[in-house]
Amino acid sequence: MTETPPAAPLEEHRFPCEQCGADYRFDPGQGALVCDHCGHTQAVAATSARAALRELDFDAGLAQHLPETEMEETRVLSCPNCGAQVEFDPALHAKECPFCATPVVTDTGTHRHIKPRGVLPFALDEKAARQAMTDWLGSLWFAPNGLQDYARKGRKMQGVYVPYWTFDADTKSAYSGERGTVYYETQTVMRNGKAERVQVAKIRWRRVQGRVARFFDDVLVLASTSLPKTYTDNLEPWDLPALVPYSPQYLAGFRAEGYAVDLEQGYEEARQKMARQIERDVRFDIGGDQQRIHALDTDISDVTFKHILLPVWLAAYKYRGKTYRFVVNGRTGRVQGERPWSAIKIAIAVVLGLIVAAGIGYVMAQNQ
Repeated sequence: MTETPPAAPLEEHRFPCEQCGADYRFDPGQGALVCDHCGHTQAVAATSARAALRELDFDAGLAQHLPETEMEETRVLSCPNCGAQVEFDPALHAKECPFCATPVVTDTGTHRHIKPRGVLPFALDEKAARQAMTDWLGSLWFAPNGLQDYARKGRKMQGVYVPYWTFDADTKSAYSGERGTVYYETQTVMRNGKAERVQVAKIRWRRVQGRVARFFDDVLVLASTSLPKTYTDNLEPWDLPALVPYSPQYLAGFRAEGYAVDLEQGYEEARQKMARQIERDVRFDIGGDQQRIHALDTDISDVTFKHILLPVWLAAYKYRGKTYRFVVNGRTGRVQGERPWSAIKIAIAVVLGLIVAAGIGYVMAQNQ
């Protein structure tokens, strides 16, 4: 009878200041741990990048045969509204969800998952992220002034590390299809009762076949369902070469979301991304002016993966009964969010447009 290996211990990370005992937080500006109570700083412990950022075997991960050292359990809160699974300190029992501002009560449940391999530390602090969001709201013509003021004066934004998968794979693809070459024929057509000679485009198709190969490195897949993909996709690009080995010290003072998209689901999305790139490679290889792909067979090997955390500043504001969410890339300051509309501003714009149109019409009538 096979014995079940013991579960990974529940990891609770605290970083008390060595001078006063208060908790450190990771400061993006200094890239170090800072104590807000006494101001003492401490460098983040160095880790071997080569060992910590190495890829994990996909088949072993899918079969749940990863070593126990690659697994961990953390205390999580599951939001009843958006489904986010956010890590919380054991001492906290009530909190708002950082993704949708829904009041929730922690049940101190645990989430067993694959440990992160890498983390992209925050480079922007809360003040810089708030300024980026304020500037973005100010650039929206029809945003309600009340929301802009509320966001500007509201509560602090929350820094959350959002889970992602990255996949590496070696691919070799065989294809068959047709290359289309455009040529022109002179034809006679009747226009307004007159015969005219015109050039008409034609396509000459020729059957082709061939092979393409591509190694995919760090195909990025969002492992969260708490935010619309349109937001997170538009936060890209991420500077993945700046990934550092995961250390819980980078999470001091921030939240981390547990992944809701499992490894198999993440790989399926990565396959779709790879398939689109392979199709572009095939069309380029076929050449010509147009291409037809009749058959495409891809062999994928040496698939590996990493679980990583990327930094996002979140703001969720309830304004006149509706929740508005904004996300800021914690590295670049790029902003995405729900576009709010002001009915009053739109009505004023319509009235002004009608006045301008009427004025132009009056001037034109006078000139005639």
